[in-house]
Amino acid sequence: MTSAFEIPLEVEQLPTITAQSPSSLIAFPFDESFSVTCEAKGNPAPEFAWTKNGQEFDPLQDPRLMKEENSGTFVIPNNGNLTEYQGTYRCYATNKLGTAISTEIEFIVPHVPKFPKETIEPLKVDEGLPFVLKCNPPKGIPPLQIYWMTINLQHIEQDERVSMGLNGDLYFAHAEEKDSRRDYCCFAAFPRIRTIVQKTAMSVIIQTTNAIRERRPSLLTPPGVKSEIALVKGEDLNLECIAEDCNPTPQVEWFKIGDELPEKVTVENHGKLLVVSRAEQEDSGKYMCKAKNELGEAVHYFTVIVEEPPEWLFEPESQLSMVGSDVILKCSASGTPQPTVTWRVNGLPLKSPLPNRRILGDTIALHNAKESDSAVYQCEVSNKHGSMLVNANIMIMSKYVPHPYTPAHLAHRLQRLCSTFHDSTESVQGPRFTVHDNGSLEIYETDKDDAGQYTCYAKNIEGSSAIEAMLYVKDPTRIVVGPEEQQILIGTTSQLSCLAEYDKSFSNDFELLYLVEEGVLHIINVSHRDQGLYRCVARTPLDQDTASAWLTVLDVPDAPESLVLSEHKSRSVKLKWIPGDEHNSSTTEFIIQFEESQWEPGNWKELLRVPGNLHSTLLKLHGHVDYRFRVAGVNAVGRGPYSEPTERYKTEPAAPDRNPETIKIEGYLPHEMDINWEPLLPIEHNGPGLEYKVSYRRQDMEEDWHEHMVKRHSFVVKSTPTFVQYEIKIQAKNHQGWGPEPKIVTGYSGEDCMYLCLLLCCSSSKLIDFVFVAVNDTEEVGPLQTVDISNPHTTKWLLRDLEAVSKYKFYLRSCTTVGCGPVVSEESTTTLEASLASIHGGISTQGWFIGLMCAIALLTLIVLVACFVNRNRGGKYSVKEKEDLHPDVESQGMNDDTFCEYSDNDEKPLKGSQHSLSGDMKAGDSGDSLVDYGDEDVQFNEDGSFIGEYAGRKEKRVSAEVKSTAQTPA
Repeated sequence: MTSAFEIPLEVEQLPTITAQSPSSLIAFPFDESFSVTCEAKGNPAPEFAWTKNGQEFDPLQDPRLMKEENSGTFVIPNNGNLTEYQGTYRCYATNKLGTAISTEIEFIVPHVPKFPKETIEPLKVDEGLPFVLKCNPPKGIPPLQIYWMTINLQHIEQDERVSMGLNGDLYFAHAEEKDSRRDYCCFAAFPRIRTIVQKTAMSVIIQTTNAIRERRPSLLTPPGVKSEIALVKGEDLNLECIAEDCNPTPQVEWFKIGDELPEKVTVENHGKLLVVSRAEQEDSGKYMCKAKNELGEAVHYFTVIVEEPPEWLFEPESQLSMVGSDVILKCSASGTPQPTVTWRVNGLPLKSPLPNRRILGDTIALHNAKESDSAVYQCEVSNKHGSMLVNANIMIMSKYVPHPYTPAHLAHRLQRLCSTFHDSTESVQGPRFTVHDNGSLEIYETDKDDAGQYTCYAKNIEGSSAIEAMLYVKDPTRIVVGPEEQQILIGTTSQLSCLAEYDKSFSNDFELLYLVEEGVLHIINVSHRDQGLYRCVARTPLDQDTASAWLTVLDVPDAPESLVLSEHKSRSVKLKWIPGDEHNSSTTEFIIQFEESQWEPGNWKELLRVPGNLHSTLLKLHGHVDYRFRVAGVNAVGRGPYSEPTERYKTEPAAPDRNPETIKIEGYLPHEMDINWEPLLPIEHNGPGLEYKVSYRRQDMEEDWHEHMVKRHSFVVKSTPTFVQYEIKIQAKNHQGWGPEPKIVTGYSGEDCMYLCLLLCCSSSKLIDFVFVAVNDTEEVGPLQTVDISNPHTTKWLLRDLEAVSKYKFYLRSCTTVGCGPVVSEESTTTLEASLASIHGGISTQGWFIGLMCAIALLTLIVLVACFVNRNRGGKYSVKEKEDLHPDVESQGMNDDTFCEYSDNDEKPLKGSQHSLSGDMKAGDSGDSLVDYGDEDVQFNEDGSFIGEYAGRKEKRVSAEVKSTAQTPA
C-alpha cells in the first residue's frame, strides 16, 4: 500500500473534486448573478452531473442558466425569479474509474421578512406594575438587530427600569406616568439583505394610582424555575434575568453552581445580562440568577450545554495499492452531539458488503484487493451543527508502466517519479541519490554533471518494465528583485518591481506574469480594491519562481455608523456609534460636532474630541438648545467624513453657567464711566430672558453696591468723580435663575482737562504745548512757533536764539488723554545784552562800550515808560473799548481748580496779541484752534502744535477759541 501523494495527470486516475461553492449560498437581491461552482480533475476528464433536492438536475436543459465549458459550474442570473432555483444541490464528477461528489450546496433565496398585519389593542397598566411589549420579529437571514423607537424614529430611552431582552421584547420593571404613549414601534433590521421592517405601533396607557404595593420579587423573564441553553463552542453565552421593580427594589445576583463564575464573564444591562465570551466546554454547567429583596427572592436555574460541530479525528486518504494487498479506510470525527458517519462508494450509499469488504464501525477493510475494488469512497460525518465530506480515491493496480514526470532542473533537490510502486531492480548509488518506496529517484543538490540518460526498472507479479529518460539540467528560474511590502495612501501611485534570471535556452518561452513596464508594475490612483497580495511569477517551460508582497492602502477612516443617543438627562446625553473602516491606519481620535436649530441652523461646530479607542461618550450640553450630533474619525492620514446626524435632542432650560468675561472700563468723558463686556453666546443663554446685573461701587469708600439690570452688553455710569477707582461686577440672569457669583474687577472713571499757568505749572498732564510768537515795534505779531514738552513734570523751559530787544507773546496749555485744557499767555521782551554778547563778543568787555550801552538803555527805558503811560490813557490804540467788548479771560478763567493763582489785570497785552480766551469751551469738541489773526487761520496740528502765522493788522483784534484735534491713546 502507498500513502496519498500527488499523481501526475498523465496517469489514468479517479476523479477528484478541486473546487466547489460553500455549503450555503445566499441569493442577495442586490447581486447580479450567483455562481454554483463545481470543478474536478481526472484521467479521463470527468463529466459532471447535478442533483437538486435528491432529484436529477441538468443545468443544460434550462436556457436561463449560463454553463461553463469543461466545467460543472453553472451561473444563475438574478432576473427577479429566483424562487424556483431554491434548494439543495450536489455535484457528481464521473469518469470510467469512478465518481467523486461534492458536499451539499444549499441555494437560499431569502424572502423579505414582514411583520404580520394586526390590530393591537392599547395596553392599560396601573402605575407601579411591570409590563412587557412583545416584538416577535419575523425570521430572516441572520444576524437580526432589534430597535425600539417611536413613529418619528426617536429611540426609546433604556435604563435600569426599561430594557430590551434577548428575544427583542421591551421590559418595564415598573410603570411610570411618562410611559404613556401611542407610538411604541419595534424595528427588525436584517443587515445582510439590507432590510428593516416595522411592527404596528403599540399604545400604552398608564393608570395613576396612589397604592404602594410591597411584594416579593418575581422574574419577568425567563419564565419558570429552570431552562436549558445549548450553544456552539466559540459563541458567546448570554444568560438573562429581568426582575420586576417591586417595593423594595430587588437586587439581581449571578452564581455558577458548584464552581466560580468564569474569569471572562461580564455582567451587563444593569446586572440583567450575564455574558461569557467565546464559550468553551468548561463553561458548561448550571448557572443561577437570584432577585432578592427584604420580602423574599426569586431564582432561575440555567443548564448550559456547549456543543461542537464535527471535527476530524481520522480523515480517510486516497491510496494506490497493488492487487492482493489489504486496504484500510478509517473515518472518525468528534463533536457534540456525536456525529453520525455515512459511507458512500462512487456517490452511492454503501449497502451490501462484498466478500472481501468489511465495515467495522468507522473503518472499511478491503482484504486481498482486486482491480475491481478501485473506486471513490466518500465518508460524510454530520450532526445538527454541520457536516463534513471527504473523497478518498482507492486505486488497485496490477501493472503500471513507469512514466517520467517533472523533468529535473538545477535546484537543491530533484525528484523523478518511476511510478511502479515497487522496489526498483536497480538504483543509483551515492549520498545524493535516494530511491523511495514508490520508485521515485530523488537527487539532492543537482548540478549540471547529473545531466544524462537514466533508466528506471520496475517489476511486480505481473511482470517487469523499464523506461529510459533523459535528464537535462538547466539554470533555475529565480526572481532577483521582487516586490516589497508597501503601505501607500489612497489616490497615489504604487510601483512594484519584479526582475528575474533564467536559463537562456528558454529565451523564447520565458514569461513574467505581471502587467509590467520594464519589470515594474505601476498602479495609478490607488483605490481600496487595489489592496491585496501581489504575486510576480517568472516562468519557463521547466520551472517557475514566485515572489509576493502585500500592498496596504491607507485612507482616512470611513464615517461612523449607527449613532444612538441614550441616557437622556436634562443637561447631558450619551452618544454611541460604530466606527467605520479604519483602512489600515488606527483611529487616534473621534471629533464630535453639534448643530442647533435656533441660533445658527446648519452651522456645525466642534463639541469635543475623544480617544480613538472609545466608541461612546457623555456629552455635557447647554440648556434650552435643540441639538443634533455627528461624528468623524481621525487617523494618521487625516480626518474622515462625518457620519449621518443623529435625531434631534432638546435640553431643558437652566440658569446661566457663567457670567460675562473680558470686562472693559473706560472713561471717555469727565464724570462718566463706560462699562463694556463680551456678551454670552446665544447658546450659552441656557434659556429665554437673558439679562445682566451691573453692580459698581467706589473702591476708596465704604458704600453699598449700585445695581442696574440691562439687556445690552454695555452700561454708562453718570456723574462720577474724575479719575476715581471703582469695583465692578456683572452677573447673568435668565428666567430660570441667576448665574454663578461674579468676579470683581476694578477700573477708573473718566479723566478731565488740566489747567495751567504760565509762570508755575504742577500738573500730571501727558503733554504740554508751549507756543510763542514775536511782536514787532508796530505791535504786529510775527510767525507762530511751537514747542511740545512731553514730560509732564517739566516746570520751566529755556528758549534760545531769540531776537535781541524783541517782544514775544507766549501761550501755554496742557493735554490729557481726554483733551486739552485752556490756553494761558504771557508777554516778555528780550534784552540788548543777549544780542550784543552774541554779535560783539570781542568788544563787550571794553569800559567805553559798557558806558555807551548803559546810556542807550536808559534812553530806551524813558521812551518805553512814555509809551506805556500813553497807552494806559487809551491813546490812539482804543484798548479800553476792546476790553469792554471782550473781557480778559486770563483774569476770570482761573478758578479754584487751577494749580496756581495768576492775573494780569495790572498789565495789558500789546496790540495784536490775544486779549481773551473763549470761555465757551465744549467738552465734546474734537479739537482746539486759534481763530484768525488778520485774514489767516491759526490752528493746532494733530500733535497739538500751532500752524499758520499771526498776520493781523494793528487795527484788528480777535479772540482765540481752543479746540483739540487729536487725543493721545490711553
